[in-house]
Amino acid sequence: MAVPKKKTSKSKRNKRKATWKRKATLEAQKALSLGKAVLSERSSFVYPTDDEDEDS
Repeated sequence: MAVPKKKTSKSKRNKRKATWKRKATLEAQKALSLGKAVLSERSSFVYPTDDEDEDS
């Protein structure tokens, strides 16, 4: 027979949300850092530019 689940405490709920938000913040920082590196041409990425397309 189905039994209702126990209520999750506020501290457990808040801890779970804080962990999720911390992970999201770290990923956002990584993405911003990567974007800045690509724009400043300090990255080791190779991607086609308009100049290379004209040579082909």
